[in-house]
Amino acid sequence: MKALITVVAALAVGAPTMVLNGDKALVIPSAEIKAQLDELVPQAKPTGSAGPIVVSYGNLGLMESVRTANGVGELHNNFDDLMIVEKGSATLITGGSLVDPKPGVNGEVRGTSVAGGESKTIGAGDVVIVPAGVPHQILIPAGSVYESVVAKIKEH
Repeated sequence: MKALITVVAALAVGAPTMVLNGDKALVIPSAEIKAQLDELVPQAKPTGSAGPIVVSYGNLGLMESVRTANGVGELHNNFDDLMIVEKGSATLITGGSLVDPKPGVNGEVRGTSVAGGESKTIGAGDVVIVPAGVPHQILIPAGSVYESVVAKIKEH
């Protein structure tokens, strides 16, 4: 319980990522996740997104993600994304290629969009897995809010 309180307190004040260690499991109740995501909405409005990493453990980074505008095209060479949609809906484009790709740090590549990919509608309750190396982009309807929990899983 102490670890959960630490995570919740860190999120409330915008503290750095919690790093798990030891042999204890961490459970973050869904009500806490939902409340924290809703608190991120005002931060996301000016730039279109907000999303702190809240827990880091081994090859796993857990983040909360809120979007109020379309995302850019992206590709992670070193990480799989596992997304659990909590609120809202979006069009997920996967595959194809990045338009105007620019390399970043840690094997990340960003582009203005994804061309030639497959589009799928995703919504609350859906679980999405995007393997490392797959271009992807999230498009949300104008004026809406999209919230998800994202596990970034480092490939070995």
